[in-house]
Amino acid sequence: MTADGNQDLSSFSMMDLFRTEAEAQTAILNEGLLEIEKDPTSKPWLERLMRAAHSVKGAARIVGLTKVVTVAHALEDCFVAAQKEQIVIGPDQADILLKGVDTLAQMSKLSEKDLEKWIGDHQGEINDLLGGLEAAKTGGPAPARKVAQPVPPAAKPPAAPSAAEGEQDRGVRVSAENLSRIMGLAGESAVQAHRLEAFTSALVGLKSRHAELLRMMRSADSAQERLDPKGRSCQALREMLQKAETFQHLTMQRIEEFDLIARQLTDVADRLYREAIASRMRPFADGVAGFPRLIRDLSKQLGKKVKFEVLGKRTQVDRDILDKLETPLTHFLQNSMDHGIEPPAERLAAGKNVEASLKLEARHRAGRLMITVSDDGRGIDIDRLRKRIVEKGLVAEDTAARLSEAEILDFLFLPGFSTAENVTEVSGRGVGLDVVRTFLHDLGGSVRVENNPGRGVRFHLEMPVTRSVMRALVVEISGDPYAFPLGRIERLADVAASEVKMLEGRQYLPLDGKNIGLIDARQVLELGGQSPQGEKWPVVVIGDEEVRYGIKVDCFLGERELVVRALDLRLGKVQDLSAVSLMEDGSPVLILDVEDLQRSIQNLLSGRRLEKIRPGLPGQKKQKRILVVDDSITVREMQRRILQNRGYDVDVAVDGMDGWNSLYSGQYNLVISDVDMPRMNGFDLVRRIRQDSRLSALPVMIVSYKERQEDRMRGLEAGANYYFTKGGFHDEAFMRAIVDLIGEAQE
Repeated sequence: MTADGNQDLSSFSMMDLFRTEAEAQTAILNEGLLEIEKDPTSKPWLERLMRAAHSVKGAARIVGLTKVVTVAHALEDCFVAAQKEQIVIGPDQADILLKGVDTLAQMSKLSEKDLEKWIGDHQGEINDLLGGLEAAKTGGPAPARKVAQPVPPAAKPPAAPSAAEGEQDRGVRVSAENLSRIMGLAGESAVQAHRLEAFTSALVGLKSRHAELLRMMRSADSAQERLDPKGRSCQALREMLQKAETFQHLTMQRIEEFDLIARQLTDVADRLYREAIASRMRPFADGVAGFPRLIRDLSKQLGKKVKFEVLGKRTQVDRDILDKLETPLTHFLQNSMDHGIEPPAERLAAGKNVEASLKLEARHRAGRLMITVSDDGRGIDIDRLRKRIVEKGLVAEDTAARLSEAEILDFLFLPGFSTAENVTEVSGRGVGLDVVRTFLHDLGGSVRVENNPGRGVRFHLEMPVTRSVMRALVVEISGDPYAFPLGRIERLADVAASEVKMLEGRQYLPLDGKNIGLIDARQVLELGGQSPQGEKWPVVVIGDEEVRYGIKVDCFLGERELVVRALDLRLGKVQDLSAVSLMEDGSPVLILDVEDLQRSIQNLLSGRRLEKIRPGLPGQKKQKRILVVDDSITVREMQRRILQNRGYDVDVAVDGMDGWNSLYSGQYNLVISDVDMPRMNGFDLVRRIRQDSRLSALPVMIVSYKERQEDRMRGLEAGANYYFTKGGFHDEAFMRAIVDLIGEAQE
């Protein structure tokens, strides 16, 4: 524990990490149950309680604490039942649940040896506890017998090794915040040290000017000597010349000394910088040590034979990222074991080896960390998944039929979505892949699914190697430097102006046999001035194989290794920007948020921000404007077409934050919004609209996959005028509601 109360967990064993996780989650469970006693219907707290119990269960399984898994699973069942409104957690149920949390906290503090003895001594109490939790899950009364409070063990859990116990490579506890500050200062020292090179060059230039002055003085001395060899002015000039030559000699000495010091300081600063970076890095193996045991236990539990391999164990990863990877990777591995890999009999019937292959691989590519989880199982049945999506009411059958495979696979990452028919300790609750996507989004990463039906599936995770240092391409836009994270650039191109095509009023760039949208960086960043023109245009291509965009910049300034500094929290989320850093000369450089840029470009190419305001002609009817806010391109486009066919002028936004920005850049008669969206959900968007004096009267309609009555009431309480499900947005009731709110398309 450091002086500021923070912990560095890099030297902890897996059991130490589990205890830390259990301590944090049981604190949430205690706090949440106390809040639930005040408001038994609080959905947010029920969600947090369920996730906390789920996290303890998953962590306990990794370290092999079976009884902790059982108790946590029983708690989770109770919270799920409360979420489904099958029970209401009253005082009696809260008592037994709190005792369950106490038992979890007690067991998580014990070593494996002490825990085994403790369980033996308290087996009766544990059985009563499990019986009470089973009764609470069904809404029945708790057993009459009191569950004894766990007695603290005589033995204390082993402490983490102290520095004195180490050998040559001893560890020292340093808080993550302290290490981040050291990292930032090391980066700044390197930047400042490199500025000395420019100062040395300036001194050399000053020396050259001094040499030129000496030449002029010698020339004047020669001329004066010819005119008056014995004059006083000639003698004074010679003395001045002598002093100037002495000064030049001393200046040269000092410049040489300064240059040596500058090079030494730069070398020291660079080494300090590299060491600071290295201090944050740990091998991938440190974060996955518990997975072989996890797969072994799951193999026995599920009756499957699996060969598990971890590749790239020495791959270096930022400790902050590595500590957070355990949960998402656990979800992927459990999904592969439960859903992907077939039972032995099914594998034999398919002509496969009885022993399945499951691999976890980490590697660096283009300055990014690439993690792949792959198996040779049955793969994902797209038709079955499409049917499951329709059965769960997430989308109408005719809409599902038009979705591409990539869009269908994207449903796997929705909150609460699961393809499992039955709920088990391994899977089936729909808690998992949505957590993975949230984790990667917060980290600036992404996930991609590669599906091979009958042969297996691969999940590709891409993220930064470290959150502190970034390899980036620095470009100039409107006279200022901006940085693109190198791992988010698809390619660079010097495009001939003659190659650019115009299609339907938009600019396109032919690339690899495809046309990609081209946009000026000044326009997407809403900067002033004119872009430099020439025969060659420097273009940064971002995106992937499915969707790519070209961004025209003023010029490329080259690759840089930047120390990332977060923007001031008081600024909130700044559109199209993610962080800031410093250039070699000390000037700031803004780091672009490529994901945000793609959304902004999509809006520009859809024509929303490029529209010009035209004065209405006498007698001309005014067209009503509607803003559609939805992160699904399929739903968004379908709504746009339906509304445009009815005569409305329609703009689109790709999430809640984009929709909020749109409301301040244009005037609308109606907003139609989804609920589950990144950055800002639909409920929060509606609340912001109602709290804004300029927009408070604007009609808002929610169109969501969520059909439960509590979701409908939540939307209406937030201030929505109507709440429709996506399965019915195309029917006449939907259009009648719009006419009821804002009238016909033109008036």
